[in-house]
Amino acid sequence: MKNNLKVWIAKKDITQEYRAKEMGVTRQTINAIERDKYDPSIQLAFKLARFEDFFFYEE
Repeated sequence: MKNNLKVWIAKKDITQEYRAKEMGVTRQTINAIERDKYDPSIQLAFKLARFEDFFFYEE
């Protein structure tokens, strides 16, 4: 699956720190996910999708 998170988030005016606090993770975790250096758990991925209000499906 392609990581479109950084592109999507760049369109919004939300900091990594705010996003991390709202989701209960560290800013470093958010940064690693955006840079495709960390694969979030299923629970965290769904939490992130709900927070950002998006869902990507690629074949």
